[in-house]
Amino acid sequence: MTIECARCRVKLPGEDTHHHRGQDLCEDCYMGALQQPKTCDAAATQLAKKHRESAGQTGTDGLLDIQKKIHDYIKERGKATRQQIMEALDIPEWELDKQIAVLRHCELVKGRKEGNQVYLVLFDY
Repeated sequence: MTIECARCRVKLPGEDTHHHRGQDLCEDCYMGALQQPKTCDAAATQLAKKHRESAGQTGTDGLLDIQKKIHDYIKERGKATRQQIMEALDIPEWELDKQIAVLRHCELVKGRKEGNQVYLVLFDY
């Protein structure tokens, strides 16, 4: 019996899936669901900064393509809501959460509240 992962849509044999909060997930998505990223994590920020410095990385050097796309989308517009990014890049909320956490830890993106709306802006905005 083949089952589709509820997050990434990969097809798996039924015995290779994990059931979590009413969803069948592959191993990677299951681990992601259990270890959700924390955007505000001082230790992760320090580690990311040290790693990038030691690797000689600045700006978007060393980022995944999806992380670069999110960064560029925000840069082109000056600011963007999470919903705008999800719709423009066709990514689910859980994936955006994971990538924003990385961008935040690298001090490339941050949140900024304007009235009742929170926007993602470049860190040096």
